[in-house]
Amino acid sequence: MPDAPIHPFYASHHAAMESAMRQRLDLAEPMLRKRTQLGDMDAVRQQIMAEFENVLAHMPYVGGAANRMSDFFMRLLGFMAISRVLRRHGVPLAVVGDIERETYQAQLLSAPEAERLAAGRQFMSPENQALVRAQALASATPGHQQAFPQDFVYDFVEPGPGDSFDFGINYKACGFCKFAAQHGDADMLPSICGLDFVANAARGIHLQRTQTLAGGASHCDFRFSQLLPPD
Repeated sequence: MPDAPIHPFYASHHAAMESAMRQRLDLAEPMLRKRTQLGDMDAVRQQIMAEFENVLAHMPYVGGAANRMSDFFMRLLGFMAISRVLRRHGVPLAVVGDIERETYQAQLLSAPEAERLAAGRQFMSPENQALVRAQALASATPGHQQAFPQDFVYDFVEPGPGDSFDFGINYKACGFCKFAAQHGDADMLPSICGLDFVANAARGIHLQRTQTLAGGASHCDFRFSQLLPPD
């Protein structure tokens, strides 16, 4: 049982998040059997789902549907539960990272290509760029940081002369890093960071990133460009 109540916003999405976690475990199970020495896979699945409930109970509330980063927490923090349980069973971090990345890729690619690419075009659209620009400005305000101290803080980056990307985001504070620091999960952050490339590629977006906060840099430098021309 979780040791804290789940925030009502996340509770309203609980069924969908639980279903996504179970799908991930279905996809991960053949890899776990092949690459680890885990024995009772049913027991491991139960442990992961129990840990997922604990993660969910501590998932930071950052404004709900009004904040684009809420979706990032809901989509990715469940991987912390997988990481925690696999590490307790002695699975090396590198193996954990590979399994999580390949599992997430398989899950994303199970959606129809047209749907995935449409999501990518929406992300790269002028309308979404305007939203990201506005929320980036808001993220750095004292009022927002006081209300949601566990949130991300970031800048919108316009391409300059000679740049080959469409737009960028510099994350100066990371909600996942804050969560990991609070709950002792710092060694699992590289696995979470690696999922960004998978998520963008599945939507037809090229992500370039040369540094991360988790790796000790001053910021994460995300640069996005669309791989496929819009319709």
